[in-house]
Amino acid sequence: MKNAWKNIDDKKLALAFSDGYINFLNIGKTERTCVDFVKGLAEEQGFKDIDAVPALKAGDKVYKINRGKNIILARIGSGDIISGTNIIAAHIDSPRLDLKQNPLYEDSSLALFKTHYYGGLKKYQWTAIPLSLIGVVIDADGNTINVNIGEDEGDPVLTITDLLPHLASDQMSKKMTEAFTGEDLNVLVGSMPHDDEEKTVKDYILDILKDKYNITEEDFISAELEIVPAFKACSVGLDSSMVGAYGQDDRVCAYTAMKAIFDCVDTTRTAVCYLADKEEIGSIGNTGMKSRFFENFIAEIIEKVKGNYNDMYLRRALTASMCLSADVGVALDPNYKSVSEEKNSAYLGGGLTMCKYTGSRGKYSTSDANAEFVGKVRKIFNDAGIAWQTGELGKVDQGGGGTVAQYIANLDVDTIDVGVAILSTHAPFEIASKADVYTAYLGYKAFYQA
Repeated sequence: MKNAWKNIDDKKLALAFSDGYINFLNIGKTERTCVDFVKGLAEEQGFKDIDAVPALKAGDKVYKINRGKNIILARIGSGDIISGTNIIAAHIDSPRLDLKQNPLYEDSSLALFKTHYYGGLKKYQWTAIPLSLIGVVIDADGNTINVNIGEDEGDPVLTITDLLPHLASDQMSKKMTEAFTGEDLNVLVGSMPHDDEEKTVKDYILDILKDKYNITEEDFISAELEIVPAFKACSVGLDSSMVGAYGQDDRVCAYTAMKAIFDCVDTTRTAVCYLADKEEIGSIGNTGMKSRFFENFIAEIIEKVKGNYNDMYLRRALTASMCLSADVGVALDPNYKSVSEEKNSAYLGGGLTMCKYTGSRGKYSTSDANAEFVGKVRKIFNDAGIAWQTGELGKVDQGGGGTVAQYIANLDVDTIDVGVAILSTHAPFEIASKADVYTAYLGYKAFYQA
């Protein structure tokens, strides 16, 4: 395999780049906190809310936020917008546990939250680990209340209990898919009785929430509260060559695409960085890639660049555009080689991973990039000296998965998956190579400037 470290002249730059990435992972554990983080950095870089900009010209930098859960950044190029844009699309949602709308209950003198898991995850991995509660509550008066429990130093954490091995013979004889059900993922949140003998442990938890956040039990109905791992992102390996963290699928591509658009200079084609929501559940809904938000944003850019709008401008601009669907790839795991075909697998530390197609089995639910576009992207990376590799999502009949590529391609945009290959995908603690993270940043910057 190629080793991306050998392609990096100054390893200290790659290691230092991941320091900022680790900070991003620690702050952006939900799609909303990611958007807030990106917005803050974008404004520091001179990006302005497009709604506040009446007209656009070459060199202008704008952003737009959709319902607090996804964000698009654009750097206006010197060329005709109708001649196309260079798009990098990543997603900022990750597998997690969402609180149900009526979550809080008491059983056996313990207070617990009911959850509904989001995205594809192995349920057993979420037991017996420290968990945080992050999200928003909209109260009866329409006020937004931000909740964050478990992330700050000294905060209590939450957890989901598991059965001790001494009593787990029945549990351990089951298939992994049967040993834990969605209804078993109940989060332990309290055990102390209320001072009022007529009230319960649950009542005491409600009092705590009322005192800290002014939340009532009914407010859970209009809330988006997520259970995520409480531990911090960190360096992994005796050589500190890797990053271990929750949510690297797909915040590793989101962060590198964001940093790359910040550092572009004098682009001919307009560069667009789209950080989407809902990828883990099919990209549906008005904050997912299937919504019209992306098209509307491009249309708004066209109108403000050209001073008028025609629907054919949008259609021509999309047809002439090209996109990297920046989602993670699967790195070959030496402990589980049987699910991969080594000749067509990506490797940790092998550089950017190009997947001509994803999907499952007979290329179901995929965008299969045409050879001409693959050749164009390959040339961009080769000309810029970027370390890259190709990969698939395991053996043909083993399984597979899809990304946002198919939805962008459906807009008549040339699209290919190009991302960072990681280990332990969708686990609460995923692994990425710092060399690949840095290479993604360099590769995405080269693509924006192509």
